[in-house]
Amino acid sequence: MPAETTPDPFEGFPPSVPTTPLRVIVADDNPVVRAGLTALLSGRADITVVAEAADGRAAWEAAQRHRPDVVLLDVRMPGVDGISALPHLVRISPVVMLTYSRESEIVQEALRRGAGGYLVHGEFTADQLVSAVRDVKEGRAHFTHTAAGALLARLRQDGDATAHDSDPPIPANPAASAENLSRLQPHVGESSSGWTGGRPAAVDRSRFQLSTREAEIMDLIASGMTNQQIAVTCFISEKTVKNHINRIFAKLHSTSRSEAAAKWLGTAPDSSSSRGLG
Repeated sequence: MPAETTPDPFEGFPPSVPTTPLRVIVADDNPVVRAGLTALLSGRADITVVAEAADGRAAWEAAQRHRPDVVLLDVRMPGVDGISALPHLVRISPVVMLTYSRESEIVQEALRRGAGGYLVHGEFTADQLVSAVRDVKEGRAHFTHTAAGALLARLRQDGDATAHDSDPPIPANPAASAENLSRLQPHVGESSSGWTGGRPAAVDRSRFQLSTREAEIMDLIASGMTNQQIAVTCFISEKTVKNHINRIFAKLHSTSRSEAAAKWLGTAPDSSSSRGLG
């Protein structure tokens, strides 16, 4: 009699297919934020950062070269800003705006120009950022609460029978060429120079009197990083991070990360008051 064979318990299961990591480009003019985001994303097995860029033109050139799965794009950058570069980048890969800019008209303009998501620093966790990158690659949009509010306001406006569309038209097929892109003028403004055309100026952070290192750490706090992630990004110990945060809170007259971030980003109720920190 032939020997009985042991049945294979995995017979019929589909063979495992190795997953290819998602290829991401990080575009932000702040080198500390770029390094922090790269460190955060690179720590995930299914994500790899293939390039960093300090402005919109560099982001476009990197996207042309690497053909990434997702681009994380800041709004305010020198030279070609994120809004100007956006319609060219979305022809190459999905784009998630990852920025401190929370003004309603900018959120709406980014969505009109094809952004697949809009995340405001300080409104998401590290895990939520990673989920957004994965989901946007699959065509699922992601918004933090400020961006969602702006989108809702726009939908209500469009649904108002008495409203009329006064926004300037956006070209349906912008030519994604280096020549055309180089002629684009930044019409949102650099992060260091604020807004033009009657829009609000950038937050004056000099009044907080933070040291260079404290300002770097405050940027990372506002981006949603934990103490451990900040320590890795800045190559310092968590104890040193905590010491810096204690001094930052004292200078910003804050008792929590969210309160400090609101003052740092200029969204606290008294942030524009002449009384200073209050």
